Amino acid sequence: MSGEDVLLLSLLARGLLVEQIARELVTSPRTVRRRTASVCSALGVRTPVEAVVWAVRNDLV
Repeated sequence: MSGEDVLLLSLLARGLLVEQIARELVTSPRTVRRRTASVCSALGVRTPVEAVVWAVRNDLV
């Protein structure tokens, strides 16, 4: 998992919306959605909430 993936998970964990994350990362909301889906797939989870839970349990965020 890349540093950008961990950053995305930490922003999701803070409760930011897709649009807010896009502004923070200087990218488009569509890119944020795609990256989130990619992270979920890589972790073997179905939702961003499950991805955040996984990250917390594994001390990434």
